[in-house]
Amino acid sequence: MSKDIVAKLDDKLRAKRESFDKIPLVDIAPLLDGSNKQMVAKEIRWALSNTGFMYVKNHGIAQDFVDSVFDVSRRFFDLPMSQKMTLHISKSDVALRGYIEPFGENTDPGKTKDLKECFDFGPERSTLEGPFFGPNQWPSSLPEFRELTYGYHQKMVDLAKKLLQGIALSLDLSESYFENLTRNPISIQRLLHYPPQSGCVGEEIIGIGAHTDYGNLTVLAQDDVGGLQVMNRHGDWIEGIPIHGTFVINIGDLIQRLTNDLYLANMHRVVNSSGRERYSIPFFIDADFNAIIEPLPSFVTDSNPLRYKPVICGEHKFGRFAASYAHLAKA
Repeated sequence: MSKDIVAKLDDKLRAKRESFDKIPLVDIAPLLDGSNKQMVAKEIRWALSNTGFMYVKNHGIAQDFVDSVFDVSRRFFDLPMSQKMTLHISKSDVALRGYIEPFGENTDPGKTKDLKECFDFGPERSTLEGPFFGPNQWPSSLPEFRELTYGYHQKMVDLAKKLLQGIALSLDLSESYFENLTRNPISIQRLLHYPPQSGCVGEEIIGIGAHTDYGNLTVLAQDDVGGLQVMNRHGDWIEGIPIHGTFVINIGDLIQRLTNDLYLANMHRVVNSSGRERYSIPFFIDADFNAIIEPLPSFVTDSNPLRYKPVICGEHKFGRFAASYAHLAKA
């Protein structure tokens, strides 16, 4: 790889290292082992009502295993473009499984182009069942890829469901509240690669344009490069600095709707100005496709009136994706 060349950022792309001020760090061991779930729930409530983001540590997933998934992800993205394009996401129809080339997905299509490439997969299905549910595509030239990445996906499902239990407790709901909404949830495991940018970087082309996530919850593993930026209530961009051994957790639109804006699905973006290759591994868990999401009565008051109409989870999510993918727009 060539010598790192740090990019010069447009002023609008600079992130501050101060107020929210920073993303809180939550030790979730007492949630996972049951020793003090309410203490963790209290910390989750503060984090998600103030920032919509948190780091979690002591999450029970070995760092060596996470590192091995990063390694096989790098090897996948190093494959020739011709090989990766044989797995293109358009070949999976509405299941949305496979490879996405640079600029193939644009999360803020009216303003930016996303300088990233991705590989998406999810729960195994033998046939196309509908949006988000269908067969995965796997690279034949990396025989260990499927076992490692799908094993990671399964660990993410388990961790995300534990985190949803903590979120339920933080909202004074039954610990099992989300189980009825996630019996067969939409979930997407993604591998991401951000090429380095050099020269003057403006808002038109960055790693990922500003957006909120579409579903319930995101669990993100970062490498050590950095580039994640989160917007605070004042409109300032705050750096989501990588912390070894942690995951970054953020909520999406569905939980913001469910809580009638008590919890924030915060705007975030990626600006890779490091001069280095950046890799990350996000996992997204939503609700069941036909789950109806609307504000719970306990969060609708005279001072905080009803803000959202009911939406069907899968229709909401597919509508957001359709605006980002060219092949869906043509469908």
